Amino acid sequence: SYEKSLEIKLISLPPNHPDIAATYNNIGSVFRNQGDYEKALKSYEKSLEIKLISLPPNHPGIATTYNNIGLVYDNQGDYEKALKSHEKSLEIKLISLPPNHPDIATTYNNIGLVYDNQGDYEKALKSYEKSLEIELISLPPNHPDIAATYNNIGEV
Repeated sequence: SYEKSLEIKLISLPPNHPDIAATYNNIGSVFRNQGDYEKALKSYEKSLEIKLISLPPNHPGIATTYNNIGLVYDNQGDYEKALKSHEKSLEIKLISLPPNHPDIATTYNNIGLVYDNQGDYEKALKSYEKSLEIELISLPPNHPDIAATYNNIGEV
């Protein structure tokens, strides 16, 4: 369905339209969920290429794509590239979102996961704690993301 949508959008919209980037992002997410990381990465990179042309440089949509690329690299075990992508995502989110936005907490959590996978538990713990600090401010007290972050802290 996403591929059919992309086919139509490529005909009916300008080549660097943000809706085309969104569809590439969605296709990348399907491939990532299927474990096809090479195809996921290609789709995310195409999405990022379009977003960098069509959106302001600190748009949260660009941060989302960097985040997704980081998730792929983490799944592939390329922790250095994963960390760079998540840090780029965080950099944009810190500029474009309020300081206690839940998406910033998610990015700190993703950075913590990379450090955790690398065995750098001190840095993982710091990232998880920063995520928790934001979540406790920005989310309802029984939100599942808070539980997940407590779980991650416990695993470290």
